[in-house]
This record gives sequence, C-alpha cells and structure tokens, in this order.
Amino acid sequence: MKFVARLHAEITIKSRSVRKRHGKVLTNNLRKVLARDDADVYVKWLWDRIEVSVTPESATDANAIGKAIAEGVSCTPGISWFAEVQERTLGDFDDVANWVGEHWAKSLQDKSFAVRVKRKGHHEFKSQQLERYVGGYLLKAAPNSRVQLKDADTEINLQITDQTIYLLGDRQEGLGGFPIPTQETVVSLMSGGFDSSVASFEFMRRGARTHFCFFNLGGDAHEVAVRQISHYLWQRYSSSHPIKFVSVDFAPVVEDILSHCDNGVMGVVLKRQMLRAASHVARFLKAQALVTGEAIGQVSSQTLSNLRVIDSATDALVLRPLITKDKQEIVDVAKRIGTEALAKSIPEYCGVISIKPTVRALPDEVEAEEAKLDMDLLKQVVRNADVLSMQDIAEQAEQQTTVAVDQVNESKPQTIIDIRNRDEIEEMPLRSELPVMEIPFFKLQSEFVKLDANQHYLLYCAQGVMSKMQALLLHEAGYSNVSVYQ
Repeated sequence: MKFVARLHAEITIKSRSVRKRHGKVLTNNLRKVLARDDADVYVKWLWDRIEVSVTPESATDANAIGKAIAEGVSCTPGISWFAEVQERTLGDFDDVANWVGEHWAKSLQDKSFAVRVKRKGHHEFKSQQLERYVGGYLLKAAPNSRVQLKDADTEINLQITDQTIYLLGDRQEGLGGFPIPTQETVVSLMSGGFDSSVASFEFMRRGARTHFCFFNLGGDAHEVAVRQISHYLWQRYSSSHPIKFVSVDFAPVVEDILSHCDNGVMGVVLKRQMLRAASHVARFLKAQALVTGEAIGQVSSQTLSNLRVIDSATDALVLRPLITKDKQEIVDVAKRIGTEALAKSIPEYCGVISIKPTVRALPDEVEAEEAKLDMDLLKQVVRNADVLSMQDIAEQAEQQTTVAVDQVNESKPQTIIDIRNRDEIEEMPLRSELPVMEIPFFKLQSEFVKLDANQHYLLYCAQGVMSKMQALLLHEAGYSNVSVYQ
C-alpha cells in the first residue's frame, strides 16, 4: 500500500534551501502522525513528492490502515493533495492498458474521462502516445464512456519514473499551508466558540505552533469544554508537536471590572485586560504574536475604533485571521474542521459584561476607568495560571475519570452511549454485546436527564478523551450512573 502526497504550491516556489527545509519538516511531521503499533509505515521525501508506504506483511487490516493514513495525511499542514497509488514495472502499451483497465473500466460507465501521463527519464515514446492508447482501450472496455479532455468526470493519472509506472487513485485534498513549525510560534486566545477555534486552526494550517490561552469566566464545566476543543484541534491538526494549554482564572479580574468600571466600556476594558495577560503568557512561551477570532463589526467591542483602543493595551502583535469573515463563513469552516458541534454548545461568556456597550470607546476614558482597577490582581491571576500540555489533558482526564466516575454499578443494567457524530458512526459502527444508543456529545448534557436513572451508562468515542471529559461533566452535574466504555 502506497500514497503519494504533493507539497503545497507555495512551498514549491520557494528557494531550493527553504523548500528543502519545508520538505524535511513535513516528512518528519508525517512520520510522527502516522506512526502505528500495528504496521510499519515508511515516509520518504523525493523532492517533488512525499511517498507513504506500508509493508504488506505488516498490514494486518489493510482497509483500516489505509483509512488511518488518509486521515493523517489529509490533516497534516503543508500538503496540497494526495492519492493512493498502484505501482509496477513499466511494460509495453498493452500491459499498461490492461493494468489501467482492471482498476478503472467498471467505474467509467456513463462517464467522461481523460488520461494524463507524466514522465521522468528517457523513454522511446511520448506521453501523448500512451494517453491515446490507454484512452482507446478504456473506450472499448467501457462502451458507454467518452473521452473529454476538459472538465471530465474522471481523470486517470499515470506517472512514469524511469522504468516504474504509478497509477494514481482519486485525488484527495490536503490542508495546504505550511508544515508546523516552519513559521513562528503564536498564542491563540481560546474561548471555545466558533471564532477562536477557527482562528486557531488557520494558524496551525499556516505552519505556526499554536498554543492556547484560556480565560476562565464560566467555572470548571466551561474549562472542561474548552480543553476538549483544544485537545481536538491539537490531536487532529498539530499532534506532531507539543502544545501548551494555559488556563487563567479570570473571575477575579471580571469582578474587579464590574465593581469599578463604567458599564459602557466594560467589554473594551475586559478585552484589554485579556491582551495584557496573554502578552505575559506569550513571553513565557516565547511566542511572537497573539491570535484572536475577532471579526469586524460582529459585536460592539469589534468595531475598528474599539479594536484600536484594545490593541493599544499591549505592544504584542495581535493577529486576527477572521477579521473580514461573515459569521456563516466562520461556522462553515468550523463544520468542515470538526469543531462546529463542540463550539455551539459553549455560551459566549464575554458577551455578558456590558448592557449598553459603546462602539467608539475613547482612549482617555478607558484609561481613566482602568486607573480604578487593581493591576497587581492581573499579574497575580497570570502567575497562578495552570499550564498543561495536551498529553497532560488526556492523562488528567484519564485519572479524574478513573477516580470519579469509573465505578460501574454491576447491579444495574448497562447501556453504551455512542457520543460520536453521525459520519464517524456510519464509517466505523460500534459492535458490542451490550445495547448501544446514539447521542451526539453536544446533546448529551440535555438528553441525559431524560434517561432511565436505574441504568448505568458507558460513554464511547473513538479516542476516549471526549468520552472521559463528558463523563466528568455529568459527574459534576450530580450523575453517578455514568462511566467510560473501554
């Protein structure tokens, strides 16, 4: 089994030395992401492409391994597209046509197609000659098909390198962008909503090691939910490198603002305090910029006038990748990257500060209000912040779950709750002798109250982290009849 991945176009136009560095980093990232205990996966950089292969003797479950490799490659920044390939020694035209026909003839019925051939090395034929020959063979093998060189339904790609020929399967899109960490480090202000999760993803995709800074305004349940989203983003898109999750208890700062500041500028003052705290975190993590999910005009604090006042609170570079995006565009990206369902279950705590917020805060007025605040309190909450790695979050969830909610009451009937989304369940259904019910994780809190309290429920997800975090939330809500299905 072999896959071929192409580097993102922006990498290929860089100087030879930069392209070489990006290629090596991307190759190492793929090795880390695709490392498996049940198969020997080899990743090799060949300048214009990266090859990922699995030795036949190690592929005990070829279908599952193929899906896992495709998932890992598609979520690794720096790749434009990839495809599974078949490989063999180059023979004559008849051999090549028969080989292509075995793979493609049945699927070309009632479709248009085009054959593309690219060659490297010295051969006695031209690429167009082989294209025409294979195309003619496929027309006979699939009588209802037709050749269409532009905008064909199916494009059949053959690549020839010296005496080896490769047949590419369906092309699958990659993330594009740059490999992590070819760009400098940033700290993303993570609230757990649509905007902050998409903004974080955008910087991961562009090759920046993206740490998370969370300002807790909603208690333990809020932090567990934001940890869950942050862990998901890391695990899916940047697991090749260690990432920190910094949690700052901002409730004392909010109380200080509510007690001393004019209501109209509370939102602006809060954002300024957050940037000041995040700047301290960025220096600790040696990050070069702060990232926020703000979009112009989305809420009162995000007018240009207010953003200018907010940014003046710190000399740190503040980057806003979503600044011109509409809300629906942001939600669409969140849905595509898998954070939409997580984010929509988290309330926007920052929006409860001002009742009649100003849209054009004046710097002098804001600074006058801030003079009433205890700035030492801000330094204190930053010093007391919890700093966790993504591995710490997974291990902590494991330990807390084991202690708090992993005691199964054997006297009660047991039911498994599959909390994955519909696509995951359809792709890999859960098989168990116990009864299984399906409740998406984002509906679990509201639906659990309706379940039979005389049963014990086992939560299931693919990686185990989300189910443990959801079990903790239910336990904190007072439910003891829940644990994690291993």
